Amino acid sequence: MTADVWLPIEPEEIDGLPEGPRYLFWDGGEDGDQPYPGDPADCVLYVVPYMKRLSVRVRPLGQLTNVRVIQTLTAGVDDVTTRLSSIPPGVQLCNARGVHEASTAELALTLTLACLRGIPGFVRAQQQERWESAFHPALADRTVLIVGYGSIGAAIEDRLVPFELARVARVARSERTTARGPVHPLTELPSLLPHADVVILSTPLTHETRGLVDAEFLARMKDGALLVNVARGGVVDTKALLAELESGRIRAALDVTDPEPLPPGHPLWQAPGVLISPHVGGPSSAFLPRAKRLLVDQLTRFVNHEPLRNVILTTGA
Repeated sequence: MTADVWLPIEPEEIDGLPEGPRYLFWDGGEDGDQPYPGDPADCVLYVVPYMKRLSVRVRPLGQLTNVRVIQTLTAGVDDVTTRLSSIPPGVQLCNARGVHEASTAELALTLTLACLRGIPGFVRAQQQERWESAFHPALADRTVLIVGYGSIGAAIEDRLVPFELARVARVARSERTTARGPVHPLTELPSLLPHADVVILSTPLTHETRGLVDAEFLARMKDGALLVNVARGGVVDTKALLAELESGRIRAALDVTDPEPLPPGHPLWQAPGVLISPHVGGPSSAFLPRAKRLLVDQLTRFVNHEPLRNVILTTGA
């Protein structure tokens, strides 16, 4: 058996790949029907294609009978974790921590500022050649609550620091202390939500966080607050969010939705007070160089039998 590594980036475009494995290119193709580059049973490390349909990304999983590592190029790994039963035991699942922090944090800040300062309305007015000046909220002196304080949540706070906020509150699965202050557990959300002017979601999608932003969560947000979701669409109960948006009580900026892609005719498209971007937190000019560096580092560690980075879990453990 050969030791194949399946890469969704052409191997010759990645400088520094270690010698040893046979590197094969597979990204599913434009229509998702690209033939496999080799026998899936020979694949020992599978790098999941980026920005492909779910059915494409997970298609080989059941046939990778000798795979030892599955490396995603996304921060979230929920696509794979929901299919663990099709993966052999002892496989390390690694995410792309270190790849998306800068780009996703930029977008979170962009969406926040755009909504607060009324940019969508300015764009509509420009298209109609109307000059509509008005007061809009500033980010300065506001309280921001970051729900999901991993590497992306911390990168978001890095970019909020210069904006003279009144306060940043941080929430994660477990309570801890950072150099910037305390990180509160999820159980403290009910007491934190009523004080936040902006709530930014950057939590992974897990059994614990699916539907976290439900009617009760939204009801605790203060009138006029802004919800920004750069996490996963499934973290938010879409029906509950629509009810709040249609009442005009809160606003939202969504880079992710449930369902996703958001189909034509879905009521979220026309809901008042919502700005939607098509899941573009990660795909920017920052992605490719960081992804290549991660892959070279991981593959060097793999070839040299060194501990891998970003191991989320080991199947069957």
